[in-house]
Formats: sequence, structure tokens, C-alpha cells
Amino acid sequence: MTDAVLSVRNIRKSFGGIQAVRDVSFEVARGEILGLIGPNGSGKSTLFNCVLGQLKPDSGAVSVKGHDVAGTRAFRLNKLGVGRTFQQLSVFPEMSVLDNIILAGQEHRGTMLSRLFGAPDAGLTDEADRLIAFFKLAHLRDEKAGALSYGQQKLLDAAMAFMAGPDLVLLDEPAGGVNLTMLAHLKERLKSYNQEHGTTFVVIEHNMEFVMSLCTRIIVLAEGRIIAEGRPEEIRSNQQVIDAYLGG
Repeated sequence: MTDAVLSVRNIRKSFGGIQAVRDVSFEVARGEILGLIGPNGSGKSTLFNCVLGQLKPDSGAVSVKGHDVAGTRAFRLNKLGVGRTFQQLSVFPEMSVLDNIILAGQEHRGTMLSRLFGAPDAGLTDEADRLIAFFKLAHLRDEKAGALSYGQQKLLDAAMAFMAGPDLVLLDEPAGGVNLTMLAHLKERLKSYNQEHGTTFVVIEHNMEFVMSLCTRIIVLAEGRIIAEGRPEEIRSNQQVIDAYLGG
């Protein structure tokens, strides 16, 4: 694959005698929406954490835009244009929607001195308002994040991940716990952002329908290995994938 934003080569990770990830390799092209799925215990989260530097792989290589990042800390990944969302929400419940998004931007903007002595919003209010409008949260702009519904907080969490203008965003179970109406809204916003900005997504998700309708390509893991890769319609009818999810 040419023009790869993310390249994963022969990643292995074990815990004691358990091989969680076994020689996994793939690339993600610029502007692609890649889904990473698999049954519980398939190695998805371990692989994700190896890519994000939270775990150091036992062997193999991870590169972002040609830079070796295996074992790299989050701040360096941010500098390379990598954003992420978490399974557990990372919003600050006592802060407003606006202040949550501004805070997310401040983490990636300027120096410590500029944050201490610059404007309280670091000049980010206009940019934050644009994201709030894009994610259709304008009516909640000044509400405390903790007062929002879970689905609205998921939208806010996504908006925070985009505040730094990342080239690559890794989304960890964005559909988890979200009702169907809000889920359709989240999917539509992610697709729109991808089309408007060319941002690349990698999505770990258990909700098969969400992945099938959002992603352009899907990789399936089972027992730490890739067992299938292809377009959603190919994955949906793959007998090996059906067996892995249904227990053979």
C-alpha cells in the first residue's frame, strides 16, 4: 500500500506464556477508515496499545508517516498528528463543553510559558466553537459535561480528539453504550469529518453494524492473528470470521 499514514510490521506481544499478538502486519492509507474487529480475547486492545505506545511490543515495528514510534509516549505521537479516543470517557464533568474542548487543544498548543502567561483560552475559543458546531453540540456549549447524556459525552470526547487537527485518529470502541439515534449521529459526523478533512481513522469496535457501515476496510483478529481482511461485504460473508465470532 502506498502513502501509508500508519504501518504495523510483524508485531508480537506476550504476557508470560500467552501470546496476545502474533506477527500482525498491516498498513493504513491516508484518508482510509479502517476497522479492527475480533471476538473477546482476540488481541485487539493489546495491538492498539502497542500502536499507541502504551505497550512496547516484544518485536516488530510501528511507524507513523515514516517515523518509528514503537514504544513512543503519547506526547510524541501527538506531535506527529495522532489523536485518540478511549473506551472510558476522558471528559471533565465539572467543566463546560467549551472548556473541555479548549483544554484538549491547550495540551497540543504552545509552551508551558505561553500557557501560563497567554490568554486564558490560548486563543482557541473560535476553533473550539467550530468543532462544537460541527459535532452539533452548540446548544450544549456552556453546559457542564457531566450533565450531558452518555451519547452526547461520546460526541464531546470525539470533538476533543480532533482539537489538535490530527492526521490519524484511533477510536477505541466509540459505539460502546451509545443509543441507536446518537450512534447514527456519531457515525455521520465521523464520515463527514473524514470526507472534509481527509483524516485517517482506525476503529476498534464490538458493534459490527457500526463498523460495517462506517469503515471502508476491515481487519479481523482471532487468537492474536489476522484471520481476514477486506471490504465490509467480504467480511460479513467470510465463514472463518463467522466461526470465530460464533465459536466455531
